[in-house]
Amino acid sequence: MIANEQLRSTDILSREKILSDYRLACESRQASLLGRRDVMGGRAKFGIFGDGKELAQLAAAHAFARGDFRSGYYRDQTFVAALGELRWTEFFAQLYAHTDLEADPNTAGRSMNGHFATRWLDEQGLWRNQTEMYNSVCDIAPTAGQIPRSLGLAYASKLFRNNPALSDLTKFSHNGNEIVFSTIGDASTSQGMFWETMNAAGVLQVPLLMSVWDDGYGISVPVEYQTTKASISKAMAGLQRDAHDKGIEIFTVKGWDYVGLLETYQQAAHICRTEHVPVLVHVQELTQPQGHSTSGSHERYKSKERLAWEAEYDCNRTFRQWILENGYATNEELEQIEDEAKKVTKKARTEAWNAYQASLKDDFDEAVDLIQQAARHNPKSAELMAIREELRKADMPIRRDAVSAVRKALRLLRTDSGAGRQRLKDWLVRTNVENDDRFHSHLYSQSPDSPMLVEGVEAEFSDESPILDGYQLLQHYFESLFDRDPRVVALGEDVGKIGDVNQGFAGLQEKFGEIRITDTGIRETTIIGQGIGMAMRGLRPIVEIQYFDYVYYTLATLTDDLATLLYRTKGGQKSPVIIRTRGHRLEGIWHSGSPMGAMLGSLRGLHVLVPRNMTQAAGFYNTLIKGDDPALMIESLNGYRLKEVLPDNLSEFCVPLGVPDIIRAGTDLTIVTYGSMCRIVWEAANQLAQMGIQTEIIDVQTLLPFDVHHLILESIKKTNRVIFADEDVPGGASAYMMQQVVDGQNAYRYLDSPPRTLSAKAHRPPYGSDGDYFSKPNVDDVIEMAYELMSECEPDRFPKLY
Repeated sequence: MIANEQLRSTDILSREKILSDYRLACESRQASLLGRRDVMGGRAKFGIFGDGKELAQLAAAHAFARGDFRSGYYRDQTFVAALGELRWTEFFAQLYAHTDLEADPNTAGRSMNGHFATRWLDEQGLWRNQTEMYNSVCDIAPTAGQIPRSLGLAYASKLFRNNPALSDLTKFSHNGNEIVFSTIGDASTSQGMFWETMNAAGVLQVPLLMSVWDDGYGISVPVEYQTTKASISKAMAGLQRDAHDKGIEIFTVKGWDYVGLLETYQQAAHICRTEHVPVLVHVQELTQPQGHSTSGSHERYKSKERLAWEAEYDCNRTFRQWILENGYATNEELEQIEDEAKKVTKKARTEAWNAYQASLKDDFDEAVDLIQQAARHNPKSAELMAIREELRKADMPIRRDAVSAVRKALRLLRTDSGAGRQRLKDWLVRTNVENDDRFHSHLYSQSPDSPMLVEGVEAEFSDESPILDGYQLLQHYFESLFDRDPRVVALGEDVGKIGDVNQGFAGLQEKFGEIRITDTGIRETTIIGQGIGMAMRGLRPIVEIQYFDYVYYTLATLTDDLATLLYRTKGGQKSPVIIRTRGHRLEGIWHSGSPMGAMLGSLRGLHVLVPRNMTQAAGFYNTLIKGDDPALMIESLNGYRLKEVLPDNLSEFCVPLGVPDIIRAGTDLTIVTYGSMCRIVWEAANQLAQMGIQTEIIDVQTLLPFDVHHLILESIKKTNRVIFADEDVPGGASAYMMQQVVDGQNAYRYLDSPPRTLSAKAHRPPYGSDGDYFSKPNVDDVIEMAYELMSECEPDRFPKLY
C-alpha cells in the first residue's frame, strides 16, 4: 500500500465547517434515496446516484478553487453541490427531464440525471469568464469517456503558464494556476482511455488530479476481475515519480475517513497546482448503498457479509460517529440536521415536480380543449372525444401525449374544413416550433461566431503568384496563421520535429517553439482529448490524426463527447477544436482513407470538410478559425506533391461551409463528388467530352454541412442526370449525397434517368496499384457509367460499349 504523508495541520476543520459538511452529506444521500423512489414510482425513466461517495467528494470540493475544472463522473452530485453549483431542485428537474434551462441549467433535460455542466457561454454563445467559475465539463455516461478531455484541460494550464503570448487571455486562466479534477469509478479504469490518459499526463507533466472512486464493483463484477492486483494504485505504481524520474504522484485513502480525505486532497491539490504534477487519488473502501443504478438490485451479486460491511462502513455513518466521538455535536443536534436534510430535499423534490408539471400544463389543457371544440357538431365526435378522454386521463402525462393526441385528431379530421381542424393545426405548428428548440437546437453553433456566418472571400492571384507543391502551400499558410494568432496550437504524431509526415509544418517548430507545435506519442484518443480540453479553455488547437484510417481509435471520444457537447448543454459549452487528417490514398487495407459513411453517421455536431486541394484546405482553415464549431478536415493524401498557385491573400481568403464548387461546366450530365475523386472525375470528363458528352463536375467541398443553397439541384435542372461518386464503400457517402439531393432537394422531379452512385467495393482495397484500380472507382468506371446513362436516352448516338 502506498502511504500518504500526513499534513501537520488540520486547521481547516471547525465545528461550523464539519456540521455544514454533514448537512450536505445528509441532503445528498436523501436526494439519492428520493431519486430512486421517483424512478420506481414512474416519475422518471432512470436513475444513477452518488450515494456512498459523499465524504470523498466533499473533501475534493474543499480543494477546488475558482477557475478549476471538474471532468467527472455521473455520481458527482455531492461534489458539484458542495461547490454551490447544484441546487436540489435542479437535481430533480434533470431527473424528470425538465427542458427549461431555468429548471435544469446543466443540460435542459437532454441528459439523464447526474450530468452536470457549468454554463460558460452566455445567451449568445460567447465566452464568459471561466476564472470566476467553478467549472464542470458536461458529464457523459460512456465509461471513461470523460477522461481524454481532462488531459487537454490540464495541458491548457501548462500552456497558459509557459507561453507569455497567452497572458492577455485572462477570461481563461490566471498564469496556468488552474487544476483539473477528473473523477472515475474504479471499474472504468480498466478502459484504455484511462491508461492512455494517465500515461500521457505523466509524460506531459500537467496539473491533472485524478480521483478513483473505488466501491469494489463494476455493476456486478468485482475488482478482482477488473484490475491487476485488485488495486488501481498498486497497478499504476510504476508511474510513481521519484527523485530521478518524472511521473505521477499517487495517494491512497479510505472513503470513510473524513480527516484523511481532507488531508489527502489538500496535499494532492497543492502538489498539482504548484508543481504541475499529475496526481492519482485512489479512494478505497467506498460503498454503494442502493447498488449501481435503478436498473437492478445489488443484493443479487453481493454477499451478506459484503452488505453488512457496507452498512457498517457507510461514509455518512462513520462521519456521524466521528463527529460524536470528537465532541463536535450531540446526537440530538445531528438528528436535527438529518431531519432538516429530509425536509429540504423533499421540498426541493416537490418544487421541481410541480414546476415540471406546470411547464406542461398549458399545452396539455389547450390540446384537451381544442379536441373537444373540434368534436362539437362533428360526425366523428365520438372518436374525437375518445381521444380527448384518453389524453385527459393520462397518468403523469408528458409532451408526447398531447402532441400524439392532436396528430390522431387531425388524421380523423383530414377531410374536414372547419375551424376546429384549423385550430388544432395551429396548435401543432406552434408546439412543433417550441419542441424543435427544446429537443433539436444547438447541434451546431447558433452564436455570432458560427462558421456558417463566415462569408466567402475569393482567393486572389497575380502574375507574381508562385507555383508550389501542395505541402509547401500549407507550410506558408500555417506560418501565417501561427504568426497572427497566438491561441493556435498544433500537436500530433510527428508534427513537431519533422513537420508532419507530409511536411505541412516543416520548419515551423523551430520558428514558433515546441510550446506551440508539439510532437505526441502514438495515442490518438488522447490527442483528440488534448484538443477538446484546450479548445474548451479558449485556445484554438489543430490536432492531427496522422492518417484518416486511424480516426477509428478516436471515434468514441469524437462521437460521444465532442460531437454532442454543444447539443447536450443546449448551447452552454463548446469546444472549437480542428481535427486535421489526410486520406484518399487509394492503396492499402489500412491506408485507403475514405470511411466517410462512418463519419457522417457518427459525427453530427462536427463539420466534415473534404477539400480537393491544399488551396481549398487553407481557405477552410481560415473559415474555421473565425468560427466556433469543431471540425474534421480531411486533406487529400495524394495531393501534397501536386502543383498549386499560392494565393496572394493566403491569410484572408475564406471558403464558405456548405457551398459546393462547380469546377467544370456541362450540359449533359452532373457528377457530384469531392476530395481526390475530383481529379479522377476531371480526367474522365475530358475523355467523355471527346465522345460528345459534356459533364458538369460539382465538388461538394463539405459533407457536413451539405449544399445549403441547393446548387446541385440547379445543375440537375439543367442536365437531368446525376452520378454521385466517391471512394467510400457502397451505401456510404455516395448514398448520403444522393439522399441529400434526391430526397432532401426533391431533385427526382428533374431527372430523366435514375440517379446513380459510383463507390468503391465493399471490402478495403488490397495493397498496390492493381488493388487501387480494381477496388476503388477509376477513370474507366466514371466514363462507362456516364456513357451508359447517355446511351439509355440516346442509344443511336451512344451505342452500348459492350
